[in-house]
Amino acid sequence: MKKRNIYGLDMVDTIAIVRIYKDSKEKPKSMKDTVAAEHALTIRLDKKELVTLLCSPEKLESLAVGFLASEGLVKGKGDLKEIALNKNKDIIEIETAEPGKKIRDKASQRLIGSSGGKGISSPSLDHHVVKSMLTITPVEIFSLIEEFVHRSEVFEATGGVHSAALCDTRHILVFSEDIGRHNAIDKVLGECVLKGISTDDRIVITSGRVSSEIVHKALKDNIPLLISKSAPTNRGIKLAADAGITLIGFVRQGRMNLYTHTRRVVSDGT
Repeated sequence: MKKRNIYGLDMVDTIAIVRIYKDSKEKPKSMKDTVAAEHALTIRLDKKELVTLLCSPEKLESLAVGFLASEGLVKGKGDLKEIALNKNKDIIEIETAEPGKKIRDKASQRLIGSSGGKGISSPSLDHHVVKSMLTITPVEIFSLIEEFVHRSEVFEATGGVHSAALCDTRHILVFSEDIGRHNAIDKVLGECVLKGISTDDRIVITSGRVSSEIVHKALKDNIPLLISKSAPTNRGIKLAADAGITLIGFVRQGRMNLYTHTRRVVSDGT
């Protein structure tokens, strides 16, 4: 499989491997394997080198904008004056409407690994509470997850990427994938900024672990419901509880765990 995207970059690569089997009767076998591609993207904000993200080479503009929004350096499309990706697709120049106004000394250039981790600044203590009357039924949740797991061609080919999506109760509205779980969510939220898609009364689905940083991204965008196929951390659960966010984890094999604000999950959609 050679999935090439709009940038002309390969999303996957094919390499030679040796497969070893537990059964001693099975001989080692030389074969080809498909792996996810890793890309380094440097973000320059108002002509200052800010950060290098290790990511999947797709939706790079959305990733950069989503990362800046997660860091509190931009709030909306109106903060952005120009976005330019260089010829090699490894440097993106972003010019804001008010250059330098929000860049702090601690926002010095860093390399952020594909796992995501902490950004250029620690998440601020955001004490606002997400207020939403959104409700969803278990049937709708399982239906969204079913659509979600079949969206990622790269995951099906490699097993090496995370996915994230913005949804309403019936449909996936924005979908992205990346080798990093933080990156996948930033791509979704960045696309929302660029396309003017509201995140109010919406749902975020992620394939990855829900740490407090992931919950904080949802909180910044006023998202009331966060669903994962994987596990949350204790700090992630506490932040979701304090922030009024419904957190659902381990949605798989016909079951799910409700951790916080369970009132939003109703039996009949009323």
